[in-house]
Amino acid sequence: MSQAVQIPNPAVSDTPLTAAVAASERAMHCGAITPLRFAGKSAEPRGLLRSAGVFDLGYRALVRVSGKDRVRWLNGMVTQAVKFMTPGQMAYTLVLNAQGRIQGDADLYCYEDVLLLETDRSQVERLLTHLRRFIIMDDVKLEEPPSSETIIGVAGQLAPEVFGRLGATAPESGQFVSAQLAGEDVMVGHGYSPVVPRFEIHVPANRVLLLWKALEAAGAIPCGLEAMEDLRVLEGVPLYGVDFSDKNLPQETNLARALNFTKGCYIGQEIVERIRARATVHRALRQFELSTEVQRLAPGEKVELRAAGAAAGELTSTAAIQLPEMTRNLGLGVARVEALEQNETLEYDGGRATPVPVPSQL
Repeated sequence: MSQAVQIPNPAVSDTPLTAAVAASERAMHCGAITPLRFAGKSAEPRGLLRSAGVFDLGYRALVRVSGKDRVRWLNGMVTQAVKFMTPGQMAYTLVLNAQGRIQGDADLYCYEDVLLLETDRSQVERLLTHLRRFIIMDDVKLEEPPSSETIIGVAGQLAPEVFGRLGATAPESGQFVSAQLAGEDVMVGHGYSPVVPRFEIHVPANRVLLLWKALEAAGAIPCGLEAMEDLRVLEGVPLYGVDFSDKNLPQETNLARALNFTKGCYIGQEIVERIRARATVHRALRQFELSTEVQRLAPGEKVELRAAGAAAGELTSTAAIQLPEMTRNLGLGVARVEALEQNETLEYDGGRATPVPVPSQL
């Protein structure tokens, strides 16, 4: 086993990787400071789409759900069918209030004796406060594990080959496994990946630099937040707090993969089922092909969309993907369903936004 790397104590908002690796720029994202870019604007997106890229996910945090009532209780708290999950399975879920509004989102991991919710650091306190209100006579405990673990990701067409070069086999989609990568004991999960294979690795924080360098040596290109955000927009995956919020209902967000309609009762189910029965929402999140490059939007910044001169919605995330063989300007945004149905394109200052299928094809 290789020797642990001693990482200096980072600032509270730094990820363990940010404190250990050199990056040309850094940025605050989802409650933590993470590398913004490494190799440059062209090399990183190409690595993620045509080869393999390794990136920081240290802005993600875990909530441990334990106790003998954990499965029954959490099944009634979230939109995913927890009671149907088996150990080694992972799934994406939403947390709603009684009015059906989205309070947050998380990836759910099913272990033999515990459930883990993985979400952004910026969401943890709010979700814990919301969920703890509903522990009454249940044998359930919610806690944040010690911050001795961090997360990095690998994505790209050749990502499975990178794992093979390090002596491991990538898990199937929606599954996670314990593995050894470059002599390190880790957990590897195969997450939602509509465009290219995407994996995340849970690793001891004091060994993250060792594994990062091993993944680089195996062919993965270091990628920062900027390239990962471009991939996210290309995938059509909305980000909580940016593209949707506690003002939104699930069916407005293009996140059907988080919903299960056969699991039984949960908080907010009545509203979700009512919308499903009537098949109507007034606003919907869509991916758009943009006729011009739109400057990358800061969190909370929006670009107005118009139909026939009237306000119809707004762009909330944008991406300019520039590869030698492809240049695409894309956006995510929410618009009035009526405007989307009556217009082939919407307008914004300086260009046109055309709705496209999600995920967008390369």
